[in-house]
Amino acid sequence: MNPVVKNILAVIAGVVVGSIVNMGIIMISGSIIPPPEGGDVTTMEGLKSTMHLFEPKHFIFPFLAHALGTLVGAIVATKIAATRKMVMALIIGLFFLIGGTANITMLGGPMWFTALDIIVAYMPMAYLGYMLGKK
Repeated sequence: MNPVVKNILAVIAGVVVGSIVNMGIIMISGSIIPPPEGGDVTTMEGLKSTMHLFEPKHFIFPFLAHALGTLVGAIVATKIAATRKMVMALIIGLFFLIGGTANITMLGGPMWFTALDIIVAYMPMAYLGYMLGKK
């Protein structure tokens, strides 16, 4: 297979698998750590209006979803890519970073979570995914 096509497929597969991991973690999070009382977390508008009720424990699973989704997506991209494996993994990190930044812009949230999420959950996890995937 053409290496360019294989690299494109690697990035697509990484994004898809990483997104599935991300959404899976988000979907189970409410059953492990229930949302705040009286908060509607089923819509973006409800989530935005409920954000002030969230405690630090409510941010554990969103962070894990972002970090693990990026990590698994980068591992997949690294395993599939024909060449430039680290670049493919970092593209996954950049994709999820852009999505996470858009999400933070729309929803808001405490500054500590925004900083932790943007600094730790994306590019470092993509690099770690590359390191784990190349073995």
